[in-house]
Amino acid sequence: MTTATILTLVGLGIAANLDNAGVGIAYGVRRIQISTIANLLIAAISGVATLLSGWVGNTVSHYIHPQISNWLGAIVIMAVGLWVITEPIRSRRKRRRRNGSVIGRILDDPAAADFDNSQSISLTEASILGIALALNAFAGGFDAGVTHLSIWATTASVTAFSFILLGLAAYLGRRYAAQALGDKATYIAGALLILIGIHQVW
Repeated sequence: MTTATILTLVGLGIAANLDNAGVGIAYGVRRIQISTIANLLIAAISGVATLLSGWVGNTVSHYIHPQISNWLGAIVIMAVGLWVITEPIRSRRKRRRRNGSVIGRILDDPAAADFDNSQSISLTEASILGIALALNAFAGGFDAGVTHLSIWATTASVTAFSFILLGLAAYLGRRYAAQALGDKATYIAGALLILIGIHQVW
């Protein structure tokens, strides 16, 4: 495995989970507890999303030219990066319309995943939160599959960074109340995804 491949895997793992860091900081600031089991469940959901989308991407790649595969993977991951960056703007404009959507409420306000206001995230709540956070992981897996990057290595990277970043960010938010970093995490995640896509085609 080359250094470039390792860096790509690390970049995908981090980019796919910076939203998790933003959520972790928000929970830490608000003193909402995330147990190790709940964190593992969220990471597992991200891992499954990565693996499934990786298989889809790999299947698609068998029917198209390798160069087109690279471009397709880059376009998908850059499109998701752009979607992630613009999500806060769109959510502010559509907040009223999205209030009926559980996923929409969680994306607007991570604390909404604590449905019973218990100040801790149950396994049921963690499942819903994991699904809400899985979009970036899905994009990373598809990109890995369509460009023939190791699906298993990508899944391992995304799963590991999901667990690490959510737990670490929750600790930092609780310890240092780093709300400003949490607010920027979404933009950083989107920018990283776009940069990875650009790197693939140049």
